[in-house]
Amino acid sequence: MTGKRDKNAGGGNPWVNQPGAGDDDAAAPPEPERPTSPWDLEVPPPPGPWTDTPGPGPRPATETSSAWGDKVGPPSLRRPPPEKKGPRIPPLLIPVGAGLLVVVLVAVALVLLSGGDDTAEPPVQSAPPTVSTPATTYVPPANALQVGFGVSVVPVEGWSLLAKETQGKELVTYAPNGEPRAFFWVRQKQNVSAQAYLLAIVEGETENEIAQLGNTRNLPCPKDVLEECVAISYTSTAKDQTGADVKVQGYVEVYRRKDNVATALDFRTRVDFAQKAEADAETMKKSVLDSL
Repeated sequence: MTGKRDKNAGGGNPWVNQPGAGDDDAAAPPEPERPTSPWDLEVPPPPGPWTDTPGPGPRPATETSSAWGDKVGPPSLRRPPPEKKGPRIPPLLIPVGAGLLVVVLVAVALVLLSGGDDTAEPPVQSAPPTVSTPATTYVPPANALQVGFGVSVVPVEGWSLLAKETQGKELVTYAPNGEPRAFFWVRQKQNVSAQAYLLAIVEGETENEIAQLGNTRNLPCPKDVLEECVAISYTSTAKDQTGADVKVQGYVEVYRRKDNVATALDFRTRVDFAQKAEADAETMKKSVLDSL
């Protein structure tokens, strides 16, 4: 290797065109024809609202010369047609019209009720229900005092009617000096329970006294016509006409019938006269229970 190019060695530099080489195009062999590529084909633009030529696939809803169509607008700008509203009624006329309608209906009702005939019979009004007194075979004696609702009391000798009492019948017995010694009071009330009637009476009797009340107790009802029988006893300290203290004892018994009539027996006596007064009260109570 001397660094010198040898003569006639090879054909020269292959990367340098040699003069005269390639000047004749005819001398070069023809290149083979390239096959047609799908990328060389002309692609039509995609169909859209801005093109007039419909592409393949489903056709638009409306074909028209306008941008959005004569009947179909763009979805984002489409508005429903305005609703047709009838004539608006002022709010003030609504209650006025309702009032006129009521007046007309009342007038029509009156005309229908009257029938337009002077001979029409007036409507029959139902009478209030009456309380019927239970039937009994008891016949009170001639000296019996009528209390009400078929109930009566027969006073014992030595007892007289307190005329100033307006509720029921109240009997009283007096001492020789004219002072009252005992009372036996029969009174009645409708549509009340025996328990409530009993408590109202005993509270009224001992309102201004120092009293000791016993327990309310149920009594055996002596008749089938009775459905609630209760009693209570008490002792108290009252004042006589001179202002002196007087020891008093008494009881209240209430008998309510099935017709809802409650009959109360209110008995009280001085303690020093209790033995005689209680015996008389038992006799008068029996006359009341017999009349129930």
